[in-house]
Amino acid sequence: MADTPRTKSNDETAPTGRRAGLDRAEVVRAALELVEQGGAEALSMRKLAAELGVTTTTIYWHVGTHDELVVALVQLLAERLALAEIEGDAPRDRVMSAVRNIWRNALAHRNVTALASQVGATTLLELPLEVALVAELDAAGVRGDDARDALRAILMSVAGFLVGTWRGEGVVPPELRHGALWARVDDDRIAPATIAAMAVAPDIDALFERTLAAVVETFLSPSYTAHPHTAHPHTADPDTDPE
Repeated sequence: MADTPRTKSNDETAPTGRRAGLDRAEVVRAALELVEQGGAEALSMRKLAAELGVTTTTIYWHVGTHDELVVALVQLLAERLALAEIEGDAPRDRVMSAVRNIWRNALAHRNVTALASQVGATTLLELPLEVALVAELDAAGVRGDDARDALRAILMSVAGFLVGTWRGEGVVPPELRHGALWARVDDDRIAPATIAAMAVAPDIDALFERTLAAVVETFLSPSYTAHPHTAHPHTADPDTDPE
């Protein structure tokens, strides 16, 4: 009598134990890919285990809790972002290049940026790019309190642009959208051409460049005096500056 084919039970087909060769780094890389492709909601221990062909217990064994896994994948992306190249020769050009790296990487990794915010790891994610920016500010002569203020002003400006970029109008009724509301404005104090312009969406990239260039120029300008009672490192003679 011929052998009858046997169908594997659920227990036999389910992943079990630690997969040979699987390590923490692979788990974290896989988690990062899940988030990049599917958003924060795509990351669950069960789904990650299925992707790797192991049990959820194995995932916990390698990376700890869900929040610990999130911090680990944020750290992994931060290490990759640290490799972002800064272009230019002039100090202003290099500072602006460092600013663009923060902006572009936030856009390119929106899902991880949002997830990092949820667990309070935004600074961890941005730190390598912030350090690169501060290094360029330092090279341009902006140091101490001025460098701190410049970084904060730049980051808040970038955050504002990100909010404006990510805030879609899909859920807003057409008649309540920005352009539609401005199209109905009739105010003698404002030129008609200005009102018409207000109803048109701006070029975000061009506006970003113009705005951040103005912010950067403020702090790189020798006339910047945010702290009138203290000396400004960036106005000191480099040959006599004790630093």
